[in-house]
Amino acid sequence: MFEIITMQQIEEVADALRSRLDAVPRAGLILGSGVNALAESVENARLVPFREIPHWPLSTVQGHSGQLVIGRLEGQPVFVLQGRVHYYEGYHMTQVTLPVRVMQLLKIETLIVTNAAGGINPDFSPGDVMLITDHLNLAGMSGLNPLIGPNLDELGPRFPDMSQAYDRIHLERARDAARAAGIQLREGVYAGLSGPSFETPADLRFLRVAGADAVGMSTVPEVTVARHGGQRVLGLSGISNKANLDGSTVTTHEEVMEAGRVITPKMEKIIRGVLRVL
Repeated sequence: MFEIITMQQIEEVADALRSRLDAVPRAGLILGSGVNALAESVENARLVPFREIPHWPLSTVQGHSGQLVIGRLEGQPVFVLQGRVHYYEGYHMTQVTLPVRVMQLLKIETLIVTNAAGGINPDFSPGDVMLITDHLNLAGMSGLNPLIGPNLDELGPRFPDMSQAYDRIHLERARDAARAAGIQLREGVYAGLSGPSFETPADLRFLRVAGADAVGMSTVPEVTVARHGGQRVLGLSGISNKANLDGSTVTTHEEVMEAGRVITPKMEKIIRGVLRVL
């Protein structure tokens, strides 16, 4: 599956999808484990299976439906990925982030990313939603940054600034939307690891000392590429389980999926509230 995606391939994907768009989407959404049901709320939906899109990577993980949903939410045209791929599935980082590059060529200005994450902050409980205010790019620090290689000068600078990875205006809009819906919105730092193994208790204690509030295996590469291309980003983590800091419990993918049933309605209200004021 290892393949470095080129600018020509990105353009080919964008060209293949333009004919499917009735309007330029105001936002692109990437839905993570357990929250794929959010795509079912898209109105006038046009479904495009990933397997029908040239060069598009296919998800192999349970809970990732593997299709593009094009339609409207809150009257806004949206471009929704019902499922994503991850580095741990054997893909190159440029394949993992191909959908974001395509959104950039389609002139989609806002990227909304969601994920299921383990709660490291002791105040967090399964079923909570965390507004991502910053992230720890631990996979990137160890050499898995999606921007490694020739820079795509057409899309962004060689050394992009990441001091405001998550757009401050969108952060306020999410807070307002949660408040209006009566949802307790947690906030914190998301630590991005490569996976697929869940973290050891020592890993989690290290991450807590480093300032992480939640941990997962996605999102950070997508956000890095989004900021490289000048997109504004909103990130939401669904807290699917509490961190196993002492090794007394076992973490499973099944509990992640189960927590999604509680998390999805909350995320939908927040995302709808943000889209309403775009």
